[in-house]
Amino acid sequence: GDAGQELGIQKAVTSLSNLIQEMNSDDPVVQQKAVLETEKRLLLMEEDQEEDECRTTLNKTMISPPQTAMKSAEEINSEAFLASVEKDAKERAKRRRENKVLADALKEKGNEAFAEGNYETAILRYSEGLEKLKDMKVLYTNRAQAYMKLEDYEKALVDCEWALKCDEKCTKAYFHMGKANLALKNYSVSRECYKKILEINPKLQTQVKDYLNQVDLQEKADLQEKEAHELLDSGKNTAVTTKNLLETLSKPDQIPLFYAGGIEILTEMINECTEQTLFRTHNGFSIISDNEVIRRCFSTAGNDAVEEMVCVSVLKLWQAVCSGNEENQRVLVMHHDRARLLAALLSSEVLAIRQQSFALLLQLAQTESGRSLIINHLDLTRLLEALVSFLDFSDKEANTAMGLFTDLALEERFQVWFQANLPGVLPALTGVLKTDPKVSSSSALCQCITVMGNLSAEPTTRRHMAACEEFGDGCLSLLARCEEDVDLFREVIYTLLGLMMNLCLQAPFVSEVWAVEVSRRCLSLLNSQDGGILTRAAGVLSRTLSSSLKIVEEALRAGVVKKMMKFLKTGGETASRYAIKILAICTNSYHEAREEVIRLDKRAPTPPLETRLVPGNQSLLVQQAEELGFSILKRMWPGWNSITILKPQQRWQVTDSPELLTVFIHDVRTAVPVRRKVGLRFRVERKQ
Repeated sequence: GDAGQELGIQKAVTSLSNLIQEMNSDDPVVQQKAVLETEKRLLLMEEDQEEDECRTTLNKTMISPPQTAMKSAEEINSEAFLASVEKDAKERAKRRRENKVLADALKEKGNEAFAEGNYETAILRYSEGLEKLKDMKVLYTNRAQAYMKLEDYEKALVDCEWALKCDEKCTKAYFHMGKANLALKNYSVSRECYKKILEINPKLQTQVKDYLNQVDLQEKADLQEKEAHELLDSGKNTAVTTKNLLETLSKPDQIPLFYAGGIEILTEMINECTEQTLFRTHNGFSIISDNEVIRRCFSTAGNDAVEEMVCVSVLKLWQAVCSGNEENQRVLVMHHDRARLLAALLSSEVLAIRQQSFALLLQLAQTESGRSLIINHLDLTRLLEALVSFLDFSDKEANTAMGLFTDLALEERFQVWFQANLPGVLPALTGVLKTDPKVSSSSALCQCITVMGNLSAEPTTRRHMAACEEFGDGCLSLLARCEEDVDLFREVIYTLLGLMMNLCLQAPFVSEVWAVEVSRRCLSLLNSQDGGILTRAAGVLSRTLSSSLKIVEEALRAGVVKKMMKFLKTGGETASRYAIKILAICTNSYHEAREEVIRLDKRAPTPPLETRLVPGNQSLLVQQAEELGFSILKRMWPGWNSITILKPQQRWQVTDSPELLTVFIHDVRTAVPVRRKVGLRFRVERKQ
């Protein structure tokens, strides 16, 4: 027994000695594990101590006299050692908490320096933070990012490795490792880093896809550069000429005509990827965009024909070097001054410049990466204003511009930007609604309104649009102009009604006056012979009619009940749903409307007397309908003892959407409902 106890004490001492060594380790991960293990053991010791205190007993029998506890020197030394370890662990935990506060403060100072572009200071602050707390992964990843800004990629990779020792699932570390390896042209390693992110967090699939695409493009560009320089070294004629022309164009302070002629010759030489690549690697973009004479031409192009020629020649050159070359597109657009210039040129007063800049933009938008460049780096507000201004151009140009608007609007990043910047964009969109449909391209106008309608399906966007009185008035004014010739502007009216239907989902409306005027326009359109216009006009009316009793009266005088009953008989599923809602609004407010509904509904034969509902069953059916939240008009119609629950799609079949049902009270001649409750559904059958 004593030997076993002694062996146990020796093992405990050895184990604790190892823990102390690990806590003094230079490896922060090993150190952290030792601290956690120590804290765990202390917790167990405290629990055991509490149990021993609760287990105190007293035995004073003569058979078991009290014995004096005798402890050996080893036992005393072990207990002292354990007490020392416990004290040391508590002190370390306290210091760790204090150091965590200091490390967090240094991290924030580092972040501030990073945001200001002072990367050396940021690295210093992050390093000071790591001296306080060696296993703080965010300090490693932040310092790695600062190292990459200084193009010190090897140090960045080392910091990422340390971050992964702290947390093997640190996606931020893998992201920086992927980026650093990409800069070092370790393409396969970079891909593995990005794929690791996807393994850890599958929800980041979209971002990882973009990262991998960047690796592919960079590797492709690298190969192109190697091939281009090999051809240049071999003396290929066009390659050598491209290099020489760029050297010639780099001469400063020449007359504008000198640059215009040189750029046109260079553009003719750009026929293959080799010349495109050499243009990029020999600083072609900077030679052109940083030239003071060329810059001056862009700012004053409307005053001189030669300056206009320079601008047009530059835009054609950019088209030539960017055609099918994604790396050149990236270099062109990611430069802040060139991106700003391109957006500005789309609104140039010089027609040729405007057309060539638009051609360049279309070229960029052909690929997913090009559209991403446009959305991420161009001034989208200015771009959108320029695109809608093309509605005043020829049908071909207007349709092309609206096609580009449509493509951009399908991108998720554009939609996010649109929601955040809608107040600044609304004036341009309101201007579209003020367009004269007799002058603008009807098809292009429809495309633009369709995009607005699709974007308005998002609640935040719809709320902003509906809150803009000028935007709502623009819809009304365009609708009024189109009503002058419904046949000619059929597509515009149909599209515009779709946008207005979305706007009417937002409560409250632009104004009560606006809702009344919209209702009047839709009542007028119910006389149309076009099925699509009829359906959408009824849809808008079903959402605006309840805003005013005055307009309900006007609708009744206009024969809306008769028209809606016709919708129920001959309309499709959607039209029937709108018709029932309109009838519900009318019959809820006016006794005359209820009478007209009964008078017009002659479809059902009079059922046999024995099939009528007895009062008890009828009351139960009413109670069940009321539980579903339907308005029951039974008290208004005394003496009537039958209920028909109309379904928007087909009046007598099972409903799958109880919230869309409307309850009417009908004469027994109309229909015989069979009460059958299934969950929250009613089945209403027509008696044969």
